[in-house]
Amino acid sequence: MSGGTSEGVEVTCDFDAGNIEVVDSSSISNVSLKVRADPYTELEKKAHKQWFYFRASGGIKGKEVTYNLQCGDCSYAYAFIGTTVVYSTDRKEWKRVAATSFDKASGVMTWKHAAPSDVCWYAYFAPYSHEQHQDLVAACASSPLASVRSIGKTLDQRSLDMVTVGEGPLKVWVIHRQHPGESQAEWFAEGLLGRLLGLEGGGQDGLVRSLLRDVTFHIIPSMNPDGAARGHLRTNACGANLNREWASTGDYQAPTLERSPEVYYTLREMDATGVDAFVDVHGDEAMPYNFIAGGEGCPNWNQRMKSLQGLFVRAYERSNPDMQSKYSYEPDEAGKANLAICSNQVCSRFDCLGVTLEMPFKDCKSNPDPVFGWSPARSKALGRSLVDAIAYSKPYLRAEGSFWETLPEWDAYICPVESKVEGESA
Repeated sequence: MSGGTSEGVEVTCDFDAGNIEVVDSSSISNVSLKVRADPYTELEKKAHKQWFYFRASGGIKGKEVTYNLQCGDCSYAYAFIGTTVVYSTDRKEWKRVAATSFDKASGVMTWKHAAPSDVCWYAYFAPYSHEQHQDLVAACASSPLASVRSIGKTLDQRSLDMVTVGEGPLKVWVIHRQHPGESQAEWFAEGLLGRLLGLEGGGQDGLVRSLLRDVTFHIIPSMNPDGAARGHLRTNACGANLNREWASTGDYQAPTLERSPEVYYTLREMDATGVDAFVDVHGDEAMPYNFIAGGEGCPNWNQRMKSLQGLFVRAYERSNPDMQSKYSYEPDEAGKANLAICSNQVCSRFDCLGVTLEMPFKDCKSNPDPVFGWSPARSKALGRSLVDAIAYSKPYLRAEGSFWETLPEWDAYICPVESKVEGESA
């Protein structure tokens, strides 16, 4: 537990996903804080940190409190440029603190806020707790349309839950939250599963019913429940960055049961079922867009893969205006993909559409909302829209012949460019 008092102000993080260290809370005009680091990551030779989530309480209602987060040594400090902190008084509705700023020279992010109650929670993004995860799993397990099972145990002995929906020959895998601080990914999972199973009222829609005759979904809502509960940004209980554990890197062996059982068990299941399409759902600290990062650098990248990725992304754009195709990470050069990264490994291993989907921590520039920014509700909506993109892509996933020769112009692959953060060096 990290705590401190300041003229009736108390700062704590002794709860699921909590993360903060109090440096100095002697005055409400300067509540100075730091982010607690993840365990050391052997492969990357660093201890990641960026995620924060804490409670402030005690006589703060209506008083303007200034919080100064010392974050210049965080993993992606430059990404705090343009970030707005989220706050909540009920831990259900999360809004943005508009008066948030980041000083690049000092490495301090500052926000001023007069809380509407005597207890207020602040976070990097709206959290998704392990209790919420259990509720989501329970809802799926209660549905006659899904099967739920644990495919293995994590290092902290939590279940690694997989939800299977559908009965079709095509196997679509969707995994979420390899990086535990990217909580928007599990909000996305809730939206996706809610639509597939009709959990949000009204039952399954017609597109879902039709799709599930041809497709079987294998969905892991949280790949990293240990890191999520511990308040980590990128690592599991022992400090492994799961999205670098999908193949060995030099003398570094991966995945292993000792260090990355979450990846070991998932890859074993994939090998057993096969994979015809794959989406790995994440959050990106820096870029203010939703985007798809693909397999351009994979050894099997060819016209078929290029066309599959293109039509999938363009279909996603059409199904939800919060998705866009112009910006993404700079594509890898041909044959230069890191196969220890999940989507690259799956794309290559199964010769299938394999992508990483990223959502912002910041407000989404495609459709800005200064009150809520990118939010749980919009993350869930993007999850629901994945169904439309998969349904459109389905006929082409294992199509024989040169199907790309007859694709319409609006399905053409667009080579993305990387969006630089305002103020970041090129």
